[in-house]
Amino acid sequence: MTISMEILDELLTGVERPEALPGDAGLLKELKIWLMERMLGGELTAHLGYEEGKAAPPGQLNRRNGSTTKVLKGQDGAFPVTVPRDRGSSFEPELVKKGQTRIDGIDDRIIGLYAAGLTVRDIQAHLLDLYGQKVSPDLISRVTDAVLDEVREWQGRALDRMYPIVIFTA
Repeated sequence: MTISMEILDELLTGVERPEALPGDAGLLKELKIWLMERMLGGELTAHLGYEEGKAAPPGQLNRRNGSTTKVLKGQDGAFPVTVPRDRGSSFEPELVKKGQTRIDGIDDRIIGLYAAGLTVRDIQAHLLDLYGQKVSPDLISRVTDAVLDEVREWQGRALDRMYPIVIFTA
């Protein structure tokens, strides 16, 4: 996909300094919010089977039902995103799942460190040292508790009778 120079010029209208691009009120954050809302609208369109502003197919009871605002936290701070809703409450967005408040992949990092055997305090210190992210022990516990059943299932799995090992020496 290529963005035309005309669109870029239109987006950059009013931007006088490079500092106006990043930051809380910057163009990049605004563009990120707009793209996320557009993708969420597309997900709802795919779920319901008709475009926004068009009539619903005959016999379909589930319809668009406004939206709700959710504040997401990411690497560039907190920002509001408008998530569309449906009347039947059957819409489960993939981009921003129900109950999700973080979008920067920190959950995957926490699970990876937990799988390596680190304690909650070790994970907290590691994330602060490596990524500069302050994470509460409560958040780490909630993330690890969410996968605890899967971890216990993996730990209790049946082992194969034989594991071949190849040793190379030089």
